[in-house]
Amino acid sequence: MKYIKSNIGFIISMVVLAVIALNPEAKSLLLKGLIKSGLYEPDFVPAKAEGERAVPSALFRSVNGELIDVANSKGKVIFINFWAEWCPPCIAEMPSISNLAKHFKDEKDLLFLMANVDGELKASQDYFEKNNYPLPAFIPAGTIPKSIFQGTLPTTVIINKNGDIVYQHDGIADYNTQETKDFIKRLLED
Repeated sequence: MKYIKSNIGFIISMVVLAVIALNPEAKSLLLKGLIKSGLYEPDFVPAKAEGERAVPSALFRSVNGELIDVANSKGKVIFINFWAEWCPPCIAEMPSISNLAKHFKDEKDLLFLMANVDGELKASQDYFEKNNYPLPAFIPAGTIPKSIFQGTLPTTVIINKNGDIVYQHDGIADYNTQETKDFIKRLLED
C-alpha cells in the first residue's frame, strides 16, 4: 500500500496514457484540445513562394454518384481533405473544417471535398450527419496521384480557381482560423 501511495501520480499517468493509446476517441479528444491551444495552425505561404503546380487528374465520387475530376474544376476553389473515420487526428480536425465550411456556406465557387480513403461513402455521410457537419462525403474513384496524396492522414490540399495547388499539408491542423478564412477569401477573389 505504501508503494501505491508513493507512486500514485505515476500510476494515474500510466492509466491515462494507456486509455489515450488504446482508445481512438480519447486520442481524438486530446488532439481536439491541442488544436484549440493553437499548436496546429496552418501556415499559408504565399503561393508564388511555394511554387504553384497544376493539379493532376483525380476522380472523386459523391454519395449521389456524381464524379468530380479536380483537374477539370477550374473556376472553383477546392478544399480537399483526405481522412478516415478510424483516424484520431482526422476526427480531431473535423470540427474546424466543419466550422470553416459553415463560414463559407453561401460561397458557390468553393467546393469542400472530404475524401474518405477507406472508400466508405455511406459511413462517411452517416458520420457527418451524426455530428452535424455540413460537409459532403466523397471517396476516391480511382488512383490518387502521389503529388496530392502520399498516404498520410489527414492530408489537406487547396486548389485555386486556375487549377493550381496552392496549399498542401500532411497532418492535423486547425482550419477554423482567421488566417485560413482570409487565405480562402483571397483565392475566391482572384
